[in-house]
Amino acid sequence: MTLTVKRRAVALVLLAITLALAIPLTFTSTADAQVIKQGSTGATVRTIQTKLKNWGYYTGSVDGIFGSRTKSAVQYFQRRNGLTADGIVGSATAKALGITLSGSSSGQTSSGNITNKDLYLLSCCVYGEARGESYTGKVAIAAVVLNRVRSSQFPNTISGVIYQSGAFTCVADGQINLGTNDECTRAAQDALNGWDPSCGALFYYNPVTATSSWIRNRPIIITIGKHVFCS
Repeated sequence: MTLTVKRRAVALVLLAITLALAIPLTFTSTADAQVIKQGSTGATVRTIQTKLKNWGYYTGSVDGIFGSRTKSAVQYFQRRNGLTADGIVGSATAKALGITLSGSSSGQTSSGNITNKDLYLLSCCVYGEARGESYTGKVAIAAVVLNRVRSSQFPNTISGVIYQSGAFTCVADGQINLGTNDECTRAAQDALNGWDPSCGALFYYNPVTATSSWIRNRPIIITIGKHVFCS
């Protein structure tokens, strides 16, 4: 066997080994993309943590990091709901939580086609409506705006929703023009990235100050801080 033939044979063997290793790795990556588990991070993890915390399964911080405490909370939720308690959010657990595994909750708005002007206006709305609320409460206000953008009942732009007549107190009293701060901007961005602590709410109100009997009769979804969120 000549040196050239030997080199070709070695090259073919190396190529076969490379392909054999690459195929399982590709499959694993695809499989992992279908579940959320310990080690995962991002907006979907925040949504999972928020839901579990609001329902009493999770006591840790909503930080978007799927650690051991989040896994334990998922297992607790799974056991209480007749699911396999493996601590992994697959399709069945995601369905029970009311989320999808595409990287965000079902129907969430991507920040890819949102302008800086949209982000600024949304953050100003958060500042005007909820600057005294917790961070989760701020994100929830921004999420309501985005839920309205997606709903056929409301205008289909952020500015259209915010400036719709009578929609937001901060517009009516001029607080929309106060500007914003870094925390409210981050909250607006988190909502744009898919975090919805309001669990799909289209309305919210402060039960201490609300005078509308109509809003008080809306089905309540969740209460965060001073705001009641409803459908």
